[in-house]
Amino acid sequence: MIRAVVALVFGAVTVFWGSPSVQVLAWATGLYLLATAGSAFLAASVPPAAAVVVGAAGVGALITQSDTGVAISALVGLLVLGVLELVRGLARRGRHALARDWLISGVVGIGTAVALPFFIDLGAHALLGVAGGGAIISGVLWVLSGLSLRHDGRTPSIEAVN
Repeated sequence: MIRAVVALVFGAVTVFWGSPSVQVLAWATGLYLLATAGSAFLAASVPPAAAVVVGAAGVGALITQSDTGVAISALVGLLVLGVLELVRGLARRGRHALARDWLISGVVGIGTAVALPFFIDLGAHALLGVAGGGAIISGVLWVLSGLSLRHDGRTPSIEAVN
């Protein structure tokens, strides 16, 4: 759920910021990648080394402060995260409750990463739109996943058994 909140907050920022500067792009994307790395590490949804790569991509976005630098940093972070989630989902398909969600999240992450370079020339607003769109899709996915796991994990009440 932490990862869902991180993604949805970033998505909301991208939707409601009318004319973002390159600094807004860098800070929003950098903080999003850092928070995503932290939440993925805490949830143990990817190996620690992958969380470090995503976090380093966030630092890269903060340091570069340019459309190209942020796009490349986000591309690397989201691609690594997406590929690892896709692989994890494929490896655990049918054996883990989150396998399907990892598959979907991996495809969304890879798709977002691959799309980013095509929007560099359009500026900060377009880059935030692409990254934010992927974040919103992932955020909604992880909210539904978290709520489903919580609901499915409940023990039935005595009334339900009888």
